[in-house]
Amino acid sequence: MSRNLFSEELQKLRHDILTMGTLVEENLSKALTALKTHNKELAKETRRKDVGVNELQRKIEDDTAILIATQQPVARDLRELVTILKLTINLERVGDHAEHLAKAAQKLAKSGDSPFRAQEYLERMAETGKKMLRASISAYLQQDAKAAREAAALDCKIDEAHKALTEDVLKLMKKHPDLVKGAFQILRTSNQLERLGDHVTNICEAIVYMVEGTREELNE
Repeated sequence: MSRNLFSEELQKLRHDILTMGTLVEENLSKALTALKTHNKELAKETRRKDVGVNELQRKIEDDTAILIATQQPVARDLRELVTILKLTINLERVGDHAEHLAKAAQKLAKSGDSPFRAQEYLERMAETGKKMLRASISAYLQQDAKAAREAAALDCKIDEAHKALTEDVLKLMKKHPDLVKGAFQILRTSNQLERLGDHVTNICEAIVYMVEGTREELNE
């Protein structure tokens, strides 16, 4: 394979990463809207769309493996191909968390008003996660380590909201033990969104490695 052909195949992979990232972001947006509006049908649609994310992950991983095996790239090219594999894994997991948010939206819609008043926290976490995701994909396409670090820094907002929500829910649970079941659903959803931020941070760390060739722990 000539250098020109290799570049063309790499560009196709970049385009597929953009497509996958956009699809995951769309699913997260729909799950967030379902949470805000208690729209159970939209939540169901989000869960169906996750299948497309998984199929795209397999395609990208297969194409990347073929490119590595046939071209035996080194240095910067190899770092990017390794980064692509890391991106697909973490994007798929972000998609899983979006699906969980959609499930939670369905359950919360059934239960009606919650005494925990947790929805504001959950919405804030999901909104921040969506911003992080978009910024991280942009940083990858622009090959911008600084932008990746800035995207990862947003994770502190998710962590802060998760901590505040957890403290509020635990306090209310002590006063009202009969609400444990509802509290568990909310805490589980908050944990999922906190992990979503962690996976986007992983994406940002991979981008820094790709661009600068150094491994850096972001948001320690």
